[in-house]
Amino acid sequence: MTSRLFYRRLLGQWIRRARAYANEVATVGASDAYANKFHYFGRHAALMAPQGVIYNERYLSIGDDTLIGPNVCLTAGISADQEMLSSPVVSIGRKCIIGRGSHIIGHWSIVLGDEIQTGPYVYITDQNHSYDDPDEPVGWQTPNELAVAIGSGSWLGANVVILPGTTLGRNTVVAAGAVVRGTFPDHVVLGGVPAKVLRHYSPAGGWQSGPPS
Repeated sequence: MTSRLFYRRLLGQWIRRARAYANEVATVGASDAYANKFHYFGRHAALMAPQGVIYNERYLSIGDDTLIGPNVCLTAGISADQEMLSSPVVSIGRKCIIGRGSHIIGHWSIVLGDEIQTGPYVYITDQNHSYDDPDEPVGWQTPNELAVAIGSGSWLGANVVILPGTTLGRNTVVAAGAVVRGTFPDHVVLGGVPAKVLRHYSPAGGWQSGPPS
């Protein structure tokens, strides 16, 4: 091994260790001063580092024992000083795990129940662009807002998109890449674009294909 390769590997090892240490130190827990900015920051909850974009913390609630993965974006409104009409705007329940790179973007009401887990890069929002005027640029039109609620015990796969007005029942599974809008009952498996019920659980017959009759 040449001396140049030796020092390159040694430097790489040092950088990896330093980065791991920095991320450990930068992880936010309930005892950190930053946690006091939140509407609620639960016991044993953690915002893992590096954090994504987070603002208007006073409208964000994170439940006890909940883990927010690296690079997750949590926001209320469109700026850090915006006054919101409800509080909290985003509420994440107890013992949840939010996968890395996910975005939870609230403007009115997003409520996640307890013990929800998501894969990476999940996008949840309660606001979407309107398209009322065909001559006006879509991005300048007044957006629409509809509350979102995700039932306790649910699992959202990687790259799932939850659109405004969605209500998911308890213990719902959403397949990777699905785009979800609408109201769905407890104990179903959703998938597709747009998402539909692929399977449902019946106490009498167990798991069955398609939506409940």
